[in-house]
Amino acid sequence: MSNLKALFLIASLKSSEDKSHTEALSEKVQMIYKNENVESEIIRLADYNIAYGIAPDMGEGDEWPSIFEKVKAADILIIGTPLWLGEKSSIATLAIERLYGSSSQTNDKGQAIYYNKVGGVIVTGNEDGAKHASASILYGLSHIGFVVPPNVDTYWVGEAGPGPSYIDAGQNNDFTKKHVEMLAYNTIHMARMLKENPIPAEGNLLEE
Repeated sequence: MSNLKALFLIASLKSSEDKSHTEALSEKVQMIYKNENVESEIIRLADYNIAYGIAPDMGEGDEWPSIFEKVKAADILIIGTPLWLGEKSSIATLAIERLYGSSSQTNDKGQAIYYNKVGGVIVTGNEDGAKHASASILYGLSHIGFVVPPNVDTYWVGEAGPGPSYIDAGQNNDFTKKHVEMLAYNTIHMARMLKENPIPAEGNLLEE
């Protein structure tokens, strides 16, 4: 039985009262996690009052600290974003900034708090930009300490211009389905490896 935990941060601009194509694609990954006994949770960031800034806690009314506690408890973090003008959403940027704001915190070995955690990304949209948004998010996660396995950028992009989005298009793209599998199994495999053989502290203690 796996004791891994995965957390999805969905950066749709809509609250959970409205359907999210990005969340629908994330649920495909979540199904594989469930079959592999990986506990997972999806958080729609638009449901929370997340303050701007790079401090761990921006004060009264800031709900990021409760989300960050779940990030710390997770072995796998997946950031899901829609595309707007070929870019990740403003909420995805905000999440990366807030994660960065806590990157000086350390684990019990003195490494960055995100060491031995695995990152991935999910993107949906009706325009080009999936690889650009994925590269931006995955670099950000890697830079602050997450491990990024191969092929952990799952995306669906429809035809240019107005048209059906992921849910409306039938959720049946073979390329996307294959990359859902690669993201899920590669993040699980790497997270299990890091559980059993964490990155040594030598050479990467923040206080050195």
